[in-house]
Amino acid sequence: MSLHAQNPDTEKTTLPVETNDLFNTSSHEDLSVSALPAIISSLRPHQWVKNSLVFASVIFSGQFTDPVSLWAAWAAFLIFCLSSSAVYLLNDIADLKADRHHPVKRCRPVTSGRVSLAKAAMLCAFLIATGITAGFLVGFSFGCIMCIYFIQNIAYSLLLRQIAILDIMIVATGYLLRAIAGAVAVSVKVSPWLVICSLMLALFVACGKRRHDLQLLINNSNRQRQNRPEYTPELLDLMMAMTGCAGVMTYVLYTLSPGVAGPHGTYALVLTVPTVLYGVFRFLYLVHCNNAGGDPSRLFVMDKGLLLNGVVWLLVTCFAMYAPHDLLPWWRLEL
Repeated sequence: MSLHAQNPDTEKTTLPVETNDLFNTSSHEDLSVSALPAIISSLRPHQWVKNSLVFASVIFSGQFTDPVSLWAAWAAFLIFCLSSSAVYLLNDIADLKADRHHPVKRCRPVTSGRVSLAKAAMLCAFLIATGITAGFLVGFSFGCIMCIYFIQNIAYSLLLRQIAILDIMIVATGYLLRAIAGAVAVSVKVSPWLVICSLMLALFVACGKRRHDLQLLINNSNRQRQNRPEYTPELLDLMMAMTGCAGVMTYVLYTLSPGVAGPHGTYALVLTVPTVLYGVFRFLYLVHCNNAGGDPSRLFVMDKGLLLNGVVWLLVTCFAMYAPHDLLPWWRLEL
């Protein structure tokens, strides 16, 4: 979720003088076209990759070649891109003072003053209204999911982020809502195994994000963020082990479930299990050996191992779901 995503700008930024006026338009506010890059950066477009979860249902349901379903999935993706950017802006505003003491987050456009609070607040309100409106245009159920998405993130920013364990679960729920919304958008039944698997793997990634943030603050001797619940690296390591294991197990059960194997007459989707295992192991390696994991969205596209693994997973999944059964005689399901 947005609050803990990292945006490691390499440039050094002079921090603005703190003020109690939320909508103070200081000299940092640039009304010219040159402010556009900072505004775009504040939307964190590199985080939009996590919204690709909405395509899970259209792929696993066998409708990836259906133009209508594919268009609905793309519409859901675009809506979540706008909505997630609104949440990032909301978190930047709510966390302004604390982020100014963070070694990485202080370089964000809103925190550093390159985008004024007035601009950020107005853009946030516009994107929230657009996301909800567009959601209801897709369908009533989809619109309700967007409302839940915004309500939980507002509650998270104002209060729930201070409650240990619950804060991580809410971050993971954001990923889960994307997967469910994708199924609702293409009008397919949501598999309980897919829901549980998405939740477990989302918790796994969220724990990795929290561990990276904790380790970063420890290394910089930074104790300014008193509005965060206290964790220890050992606790987060245990939580990652539990959720990572549960995520892999539920994914295996999903590939073997009658709702997946039955309609397609094959167990071939189980061929993707090694790529899921590798993805979990690779993420653990990057978190523990490379001190990464604070920005999973950037990590998944910048790390060559994870990126290549994702491409292989997609190719194998499409082959298992859409290739003629004669090409996979060993995995034929006897009905």
